Amino acid sequence: MAPSPTDAAGSLSVWLEALHTSSRRLADTVASLSERELSQPSMADGWSIAQVLSHLGSAAEICTGLLERGIAGDERGPVREDLEPVWQRWNTLPPPAQLEAWQEADTRHLQLLDSLDMSQQLQVRVPYFAGLLNLPDYAGYRLSEHSVHAWDVEGALTPRAIPAGEVKLLWERLDLVATRFRDVTTLTRLAPAQITIALTDPARTLLLDLDAELHLYPCEPAEPAGSVTGPAEAVLRLVYGRHQPTDEVQVSGAVTLADLKALFPGF
Repeated sequence: MAPSPTDAAGSLSVWLEALHTSSRRLADTVASLSERELSQPSMADGWSIAQVLSHLGSAAEICTGLLERGIAGDERGPVREDLEPVWQRWNTLPPPAQLEAWQEADTRHLQLLDSLDMSQQLQVRVPYFAGLLNLPDYAGYRLSEHSVHAWDVEGALTPRAIPAGEVKLLWERLDLVATRFRDVTTLTRLAPAQITIALTDPARTLLLDLDAELHLYPCEPAEPAGSVTGPAEAVLRLVYGRHQPTDEVQVSGAVTLADLKALFPGF
């Protein structure tokens, strides 16, 4: 049964509110940074703070174009030949310009999302990298991108956690991330195995299933070969390849923390 307009709008509004919150927080964080500060390393391996902003900005520009296609009923997905010139243009900007351009591109993307009426919220399909997506799913992908990369910037300046509200939403779709961004060689070495994921703050138990493919399921393993225990935010970052030595994550059984860091190298 198709969702009612009220349900569809309500689902989208949750993701949009989180996107706006993440955007405002990042904007406040970087607003007064000097060129020297923008050039310092972020928490994303090999990227400066300005390069993270450039990545987010170029993605916002590309996504605005894809969203415009979806609004027009154009189902053509992104192709690398169209994306390369965008990335090259952003990469050549100096750090202060990357900051300014990110703010402009991010604002335009959010304003376009905000402008959609109830009918469009229900009907528009965005030709995204993962396929043709409804708006709540599309906004979920954008939050996964923005929230974690915002932490790459924020955590490099002042150690902090991804906000709890965003963590809760990102766990709803973490299986999509874990399935896509896993190291095949490590998965082959560790599989088959069922691992208990015991989250704290808030408490929740999941199954990490390592087989021909990798999946996270909202249930307890029947025959667990090991366990991972820790705060939901820290385990989330582990799956995103952003584990920190100070994180209170314990791993036991047939897998080690080093195994999981190899399995989830990040992006």
